[in-house]
Amino acid sequence: MQAIWNGQVIATSDDIVTVEGNAYFPSDSLDPQSIQPSTHRSHCGWKGEAHYYDVVVNGQVNARAAWFYPDPKPAAADIRGRVAFWKGVQVR
Repeated sequence: MQAIWNGQVIATSDDIVTVEGNAYFPSDSLDPQSIQPSTHRSHCGWKGEAHYYDVVVNGQVNARAAWFYPDPKPAAADIRGRVAFWKGVQVR
């Protein structure tokens, strides 16, 4: 699978975990040039605290378009070390 935004592939992997319809890519499959840390956080009752990345391509920023759980709760252990996308990022 690939995650694409603004015409650029930002992640590629055959090792995908799907949770709630979202494809979680291994962190090491991300293009490091396209990802910048965000200070934004949110909370999911069964997964834990989500941290976010901004996706940056050709100088354009898609704020908080990627998220991950650095310390997921036990029920979500399968997504540890993985990143998912939204906000216009195409996953195919």
